[in-house]
Amino acid sequence: MVSIAGPETEDAAVVEFAPLPSKTAVAWRDLVEGFRRNWMWSALALQDIKLRYRGSVLGPFWLTITTLVTVFSMGFIYSHLFHTATISYMPYLGMGLIVWQLISSSITEGCNTFLASLELIQQVPVPFSIHAYRVVCRNFIVFGHNLVLVPVGVIVFQLPVDWHLLEAGAGCIVLAVNGLWVAIFLGIISTRFRDIAPIVASFLQVAFFLTPVFWPIDALGIYQPLAEYNPLFTAIDVIRAPVLGVPIMPHSWPVLLLSTAVGCAATCYLFVRYRNRIAYWI
Repeated sequence: MVSIAGPETEDAAVVEFAPLPSKTAVAWRDLVEGFRRNWMWSALALQDIKLRYRGSVLGPFWLTITTLVTVFSMGFIYSHLFHTATISYMPYLGMGLIVWQLISSSITEGCNTFLASLELIQQVPVPFSIHAYRVVCRNFIVFGHNLVLVPVGVIVFQLPVDWHLLEAGAGCIVLAVNGLWVAIFLGIISTRFRDIAPIVASFLQVAFFLTPVFWPIDALGIYQPLAEYNPLFTAIDVIRAPVLGVPIMPHSWPVLLLSTAVGCAATCYLFVRYRNRIAYWI
């Protein structure tokens, strides 16, 4: 509050300045404004897909074809190795690979959330969260292309279709939330420390073999709980199990929701504290 006395007035004029918003309020406003500009990050995501597959006839469907070939080639071999019926193992493997591709690409591309948008950040004053929404949208577009294999699998392998598929939809929503906080969290850290991206890529290579993506979880025997509490497995299980018509593991939803809450809380703290430094670090 400042008092200003004019030369011809006896009373002082009082000018009140509004207090600056807190860092928490600014960060929350960034997330909300970024979500409201869905026309922008969806258009940027579509542009990324077009540029990535520029000159290609099939575009993202090349990844779908690769997944299909992988499922059929690995399905016949690994079904015998795991002593599992091929007709039941192939849908298990296919859905595992489709969801894993969504998870792994969201994590690896999340490391470059802000670095990949360097020119846009430096030239256009838009909410930082737009770039995170862009990463999530781009990966779900590719995920949608891969989902065209699901109706084929339902027909070929005679998978049951019932209301449990709604659980798979709920799982996709939770994975989108996880993709958002991962994009912001890893994006901020990778912007400050450029070694994070290759470290994360190496971690994912190991995690792929440690997670029941292509091998059945009951193959671990007494060590099965080690995989049941793996957040990566729970993220796959809440989508794969309903599509295959089998029950979701009892610990999948609690572990997934708990890891989502912890990740969101850590990301909020990081985003509130270091949001203003993103442009500087870039």
